[in-house]
Amino acid sequence: MKPKPTIVKREREKAKRAKQQQKQARRAEAAARKAAEPGAVTNGEDPDLAGIRLGPQPPPDWLKD
Repeated sequence: MKPKPTIVKREREKAKRAKQQQKQARRAEAAARKAAEPGAVTNGEDPDLAGIRLGPQPPPDWLKD
């Protein structure tokens, strides 16, 4: 005897909700991990662009003689 369609649907929806909760937890964990990285953006400044000014840039130290 097959289970009633409402029981099957309820189980499917329950599994869907559980999967969504797991996904939300993973996203929150990834966001927290990203925020805790030492290379994270601080004070709205990208660490790769810190100290760069508009216009020509001075030559790097290894090129100075």
